Amino acid sequence: MTAFELNDARRIPAVGFGTYQLRPGRITKSAVSGALAAGYRHIDTATIYGNEQDVGAAIRESGIAREDIWVTTKLWNGDHGDPLKALETSLTKLGLDHVDLWLMHWPTAQRLKSWDTMVRARDERLATSIGVSNFLVPHLTELAQHSEVTPAVDQIELSPFLLGTRADTVRYCRDRGIAIEAYSPLTQGARLRHPVLVRIADGLGVSTAQVLLRWCLQHGFITLPRSSNPDRIRANLELDGFALSPADMRELDDLDEGLTTGWDPSTAS
Repeated sequence: MTAFELNDARRIPAVGFGTYQLRPGRITKSAVSGALAAGYRHIDTATIYGNEQDVGAAIRESGIAREDIWVTTKLWNGDHGDPLKALETSLTKLGLDHVDLWLMHWPTAQRLKSWDTMVRARDERLATSIGVSNFLVPHLTELAQHSEVTPAVDQIELSPFLLGTRADTVRYCRDRGIAIEAYSPLTQGARLRHPVLVRIADGLGVSTAQVLLRWCLQHGFITLPRSSNPDRIRANLELDGFALSPADMRELDDLDEGLTTGWDPSTAS
């Protein structure tokens, strides 16, 4: 599986399995189990998703060595008063002694103080790598002025339909060695039937979802597709048998329409 190197010298699987909006319980556990069986070795969850316990159960029951699975969780907005306690709660639910990546989920007013605590958690090996989510250039610039520790990752919503709008954040991260993780790379289904995607996909004999995921990889973005459908889970990992041409990439890059399917962090001060 393709992996990208982070600024802390760790290698992260480039395609992760997202669990946002997967219902806690049997659905999440089954989906994560199916993803691991299909070959995923990177699972992304969060406190607010309510499914950390199910993710942990699927990992334990998979029979795959812990060191072979990259696990990410996130610090939720309401937990900034005691981030370490929140991480300990997440670890208990996951049944793990550490996570591979701990992200600050949103740039709240307490973000700088919480970042200092996250650095402590990394130093104490409760989280091997640390990063942020939904941080745009103003938030990243403020953090850089506050701390000598650069986030390993910035997880933001990203697709061809948002690339131009987020170009300054992508450029900032690339200039500073911060890896971009693209969440909702499939636009939560909103643009899977876009005619440009359909034409490129038909020409390559792949799905439009695979085109979007391959676009992420060719830009060097870690990508986090999510599905509970076993066939789609497998297909979303089958990205090595084709490539987008430079012309395809340019055409996709020009699709920006400022599409956000979730939160818009430009409103976070």
